[in-house]
Amino acid sequence: MTTYEFNSTLIGMKSNLQRFAMSLTYDRDTALDLVQDTYLKAITHKDKFVDYTNLKAWVFTIMKNTFINNYRRNSKENTIIDGTKDLYYLNQPQDKGFVSPESDYSEAEIEKAINSLEDEFRIPFRMHIEGYKYKEIADELGLKIGTVKSRIFFTRQKLMLMLKDYN
Repeated sequence: MTTYEFNSTLIGMKSNLQRFAMSLTYDRDTALDLVQDTYLKAITHKDKFVDYTNLKAWVFTIMKNTFINNYRRNSKENTIIDGTKDLYYLNQPQDKGFVSPESDYSEAEIEKAINSLEDEFRIPFRMHIEGYKYKEIADELGLKIGTVKSRIFFTRQKLMLMLKDYN
């Protein structure tokens, strides 16, 4: 395939590439940037394209991989790395902002409802909301994972019935 054929075929895919980019990003400006990056990579790496194969599939794969790489890069940029001793910044309590009297009352009512449950439901549920994983709860209480999951599920159901006024 000559360079002219390659470029004209690539330009002919513009509307398809823009639609695919929009389906990935849901943002017009980001989609246009993704199309531009895709064009640049396709033209730069034209020598890696094998003649008489599917150019459209090759270009769409470039776009998908570019999107994934950009997403991963952005995720890493937004990650907080705390290099202080004892992870000082990560262990700071987070300010919840203004607490209204209504929310204090609701929290107290929720605590009261949780404390009124039988131990077999309350203890696994408390551990779950404190951040323990199902496996850890099962090991700690000597139960099967399925039992832990069902008790947490039924506890949620009971609490929703008890606190139906707080939706």
